[in-house]
Amino acid sequence: MLTKKVETALNKQVEMEGYASNYYLSAASWCDSKGLPGCAQFLYGHADEERMHMMKLFHYINDAGGHALAPNVKQPPLKFKNLKDLFQSVFDHEVAVTTAINNLVDLCMNEKDHSSYNFLQWYVAEQHEEEKLFRTVLEKIELLGPEDKRGLYWIDRELGSLSTAGGESGAQG
Repeated sequence: MLTKKVETALNKQVEMEGYASNYYLSAASWCDSKGLPGCAQFLYGHADEERMHMMKLFHYINDAGGHALAPNVKQPPLKFKNLKDLFQSVFDHEVAVTTAINNLVDLCMNEKDHSSYNFLQWYVAEQHEEEKLFRTVLEKIELLGPEDKRGLYWIDRELGSLSTAGGESGAQG
């Protein structure tokens, strides 16, 4: 059975994952509007993945005897200065999610909620992969030149190929 503290914190994480899904959706739409279909496809896939993360938490809360709450999700950014700015903001958001997951794990340890602690280990590993993935994307953008049109073309192709590899959204974990 979840303690009220853990239930509240898990529901807060549900909200954060819902926001992440909408964040990726907004970023994907921006890419679509800028003629970057590969980047858009990659980010649409991540929007779906973040929704899955949200739903996994949602079901866990209910399965553990708590009450999962449908999140009230705030509006994500609608515009970005350029592709590097977009991926920098996505990376920064993933770092914030990692911090939130780590805080949630700490809370579960303090509450001696071993079941929730164990459940959250998947999220710990997932966040490691997400940060690594988006750090790599940023490094490639920088390497190819964030304002170079040919570089943007290659980034768009690369991310588009990641999103179709094995039917995955591009995440490697």
